[in-house]
Order: sequence, then C-alpha cells, then structure tokens
Amino acid sequence: MLDKNSRYILASASPRRKELFGGLGVPFTVELCGECDESYPENMEPHDIPEYISGKKADAFTRPLEEDEVLITADTMVLCEDRILGKPHNREEALEMLGFLSGKSHEVLTGVTIRTASSGRSFTSSTMVKFKKLSDEEIAFYVDTCKPYDKAGSYGVQEWIGYIGITGIDGSFYNVMGLPVQKLYEELSSL
Repeated sequence: MLDKNSRYILASASPRRKELFGGLGVPFTVELCGECDESYPENMEPHDIPEYISGKKADAFTRPLEEDEVLITADTMVLCEDRILGKPHNREEALEMLGFLSGKSHEVLTGVTIRTASSGRSFTSSTMVKFKKLSDEEIAFYVDTCKPYDKAGSYGVQEWIGYIGITGIDGSFYNVMGLPVQKLYEELSSL
C-alpha cells in the first residue's frame, strides 16, 4: 500500500495523468515544473529518451522537497520503425503521423521519475500497440474531432481512434494513456 503520510506531487499538466494518478486512491497535488528543455542527445538510444526527459522535468521542479513529499514526473513517446513520434505541431503533422502508424505495430514508452528530498529513481514502461489499416477519412475525422495535438503519436488510446483502430495491446493500457500506474504503484510502495 502507499504511504498515507507522504504528500504526493504530480508535476504534470496532463489531464490524463491526473486522472490516472487519482485512481491510486491517495491524496495528491499537481504542481508544475519550471521551464524544461525536452531535448536529448542526438545519439541517445530511443528507449532511454523518455526516462531522460522525465528526469529533466524532475530537475526543473523549482523548489526543494520537504521530507514527506514525493515528486512524480513522466514523459511519453511513440516509437515505430526506429522513428520517434512526439506531439504533433499541427493538423498536417497529426495526419502524417497517424498515416505512418496505420496498419503497423508500434511501441509506447513512458519514462517516470520519482524523487524525494533524499533520493530519486526512474523507470521506463513499454507497451506494444497494433493499429488496423486506417482510412484517410478515419484519420481526418479523428484529427478534426479530437484534435490530438497534446498526445505523443497524435492519438489517445481512450478516444475514438482507439475504439475503432487498435487491434491489440501487449502491456499496460494505462501506459499508452501516459502513466503506467501499476508499475508506479509498485515503485511508490517500495519507497
């Protein structure tokens, strides 16, 4: 069980992460980090990137942690055929990303950093997702309706495109939403 005497801080603006962390049944607050440069070394192994960026987000938290506080940061990315897909900047990029993912399997990676006043640890969770072959009309309808500009890979598994397009998931569904809550629960329980 999670320590009820700890004060958990989720440093994320994501409404999905807030919803998922809330499912753990402990009180928490949301406090955003300062400005965080989400760049990474050009030669970094793709599987290391989300954990690296979640660590940078934790480093960008601007105030010292109290003894009873636990900070959680996270970063999610999509990896398909060695191509890293982050958040789309516009409609055209969202359409292109979903067209690229159509009919393929891809990996969703979420890096999570947990920090206290005296220690810190990070981990990465991986989930494989398979999309059916999506039509151009399905992709355009989804992008125009759901506007997935705040989502890695241009989609939300819990939205329309997930309902009609995902044919298989191997790993944590919640990781695809942006926070691997089962693994996070285990890590927090072992603090």
